[in-house]
Amino acid sequence: MSAGANLSVTDLRRAARHPVDFPVIVEHFAHGDLNLHVSNISAHGFMVDDAEKLGRGDRVMIRLPVVGRIEAYVIWTRDNRAGFQFERIIRLDDFVTLIDTLQPNPRLRRNR
Repeated sequence: MSAGANLSVTDLRRAARHPVDFPVIVEHFAHGDLNLHVSNISAHGFMVDDAEKLGRGDRVMIRLPVVGRIEAYVIWTRDNRAGFQFERIIRLDDFVTLIDTLQPNPRLRRNR
């Protein structure tokens, strides 16, 4: 069982989400490589805004700066958006460095 498995969707939504503009190629376990655009991220997961090929429960492998490869799965979809939960929570120090890398403008970063 993953570290975040006992968290509800509401708990995950409350986690601080940081706006980012991060195009990424993910490895989808059924569809192969997919080009996605990550528009926000937290230590628990991320949201993409171009998810027309994704459905709830779909699993992907994403490569993030600092963190490296991490598995995630779709926990919700709406219109062309999808929310993913990471299989494990990203360590706080790694997450801070990740946000500094993905959102270099300090005015756009949320308080951590």
